Amino acid sequence: MDGGIEAKLIEDVKTDPPGLPDYLVRTYWWAYLTPTSLFLLDNPIALTAILWGNLPRLIRTACEEFEPGQRVLQAANAYGNLSRELAVQVGPNGRLEVIDIAPLQVENVQRKLKEFPHARARLADATAPGGGIYDGVCCFFLLHEIPDAEKRSVVNALLASVEPGGKVVFVDYHRAGRWHPLRAPMGLVFRWLEPFAYGLVNREIEGFAAAADDFTWSKETFFGGLYQKVVAVRKGSPSRS
Repeated sequence: MDGGIEAKLIEDVKTDPPGLPDYLVRTYWWAYLTPTSLFLLDNPIALTAILWGNLPRLIRTACEEFEPGQRVLQAANAYGNLSRELAVQVGPNGRLEVIDIAPLQVENVQRKLKEFPHARARLADATAPGGGIYDGVCCFFLLHEIPDAEKRSVVNALLASVEPGGKVVFVDYHRAGRWHPLRAPMGLVFRWLEPFAYGLVNREIEGFAAAADDFTWSKETFFGGLYQKVVAVRKGSPSRS
């Protein structure tokens, strides 16, 4: 990445940063807001354990929804190599923008994307992502970490960010089948560490959308139903080929 692009990324971090929401500071300070968070959680061993070995599969199924040359928004930094894989997927003729509301996370993803001139990270709230209209949006394990009111705001803001024919891809937790051996342990995890997850697993993502009928919805589940991929494609013909 040349000096001009790097300087622009640094400028983005310093310009009009949004305030951190109270729920993030109170509930997830330990996971996202300290350098220790990055050291402990943004590593393959921790991530593999947290997602029961499913991280590579879930990243792969998210990335395969996008095509080379597309302009794609990632609606929050995610630990692991999702951003790098998305940058590879859209390729040098595409564009990847990653937003996050926490400056520490923006700086973290900037380091990961240094070798991809067509990718950038900037400070923004997923309820108001800015940046115009995209071919696609990836929302990876964000909804379960925010209160229901914010879930609605994020879903609607991301849906509004794609043109006709564009898609929004949500990958997140889902209610596991009754027989699943991890259903009870995950219930304890949600109760102790992920208090907003029940608002997601107890309803369909489509139910958070104010204009759900403007989209075609599909859902696929993984690992006995513990995870889901929901794809919303805006109806209508694309404005460009």
